[in-house]
Amino acid sequence: MAKTAMTHARLTPEIKEKAEAILHDLGITVSGAYEMFYRQIIAHDGLPFELQLPNEKTIKAMKEARDGKGKKYHNVKAMFNDMGI
Repeated sequence: MAKTAMTHARLTPEIKEKAEAILHDLGITVSGAYEMFYRQIIAHDGLPFELQLPNEKTIKAMKEARDGKGKKYHNVKAMFNDMGI
């Protein structure tokens, strides 16, 4: 049996570049990241994160943030105070 196996994935170039830059900064190879991801799939018996469709409120907030219209806070405490937490 082979000691390694090949996988192939199609990604948009900008996603690939951004992710690889982060991995480089972390000192992790792309192969190492794939290995970690696959190991986490096995450990969780599924994806290692929850998948959900955003609700209308979240979609609206994401659009506002992209358009620069979202709320801004000077610090985390102010944000939590506004949230009533």
